[in-house]
Amino acid sequence: MRKESESENRVQLTMAKQQGTLIEVHNLPNDDYFNVGFVVAFDPVFCLMISIDWDGKINGLIAIRIKSILYTERHSDYLMTVSEKTKVAHDHNYFDIWQVQKFIDNHPKITQGNLLSNLLNDSYENRLPVVIGTEKYKGSDDFTGIITDLTPIKVTIHYYLKLESTQKDRSRYQLWLFFTKISFKQLHEERFEYFQVSNS
Repeated sequence: MRKESESENRVQLTMAKQQGTLIEVHNLPNDDYFNVGFVVAFDPVFCLMISIDWDGKINGLIAIRIKSILYTERHSDYLMTVSEKTKVAHDHNYFDIWQVQKFIDNHPKITQGNLLSNLLNDSYENRLPVVIGTEKYKGSDDFTGIITDLTPIKVTIHYYLKLESTQKDRSRYQLWLFFTKISFKQLHEERFEYFQVSNS
């Protein structure tokens, strides 16, 4: 499995930010899933990106733990395709339907200081759906839900869990609503690798 040094990944992320170009960030061991976007900020622990989906439109903001990044790509065929799709999305006015870029321009403090805390606070205040990915299961146990309580000590999130049904006459998957309490300490430790604010 390909793995670059943290310093090399930081160099590539910095160059992508300075040049305003798309970058692939591979932070999960399965190459079928990775993040694509524009780097907007760093802190000592996290990199903040505007996430771009396969259709070339903005999918939200994502903070990725820099130490968890295996490698980055700045000139892949996939990026070239997504880049062309962003042009089409711009031309047809659906690139930023959630006005994420406008939000960042109007709230520059979200890109300063502690990026994870900034996203947590904004997600809680605006009741935005979030995804929290952990290091242990590498993307297979994401918490996807709404933050319902946020204090300096803990985060409470109501999240959905997709389970396979064992009964043939029922749908293949069921969504179950759970809640969990996560301490700020846990979020800042290495077990939590990424935090995404999703608009879709």
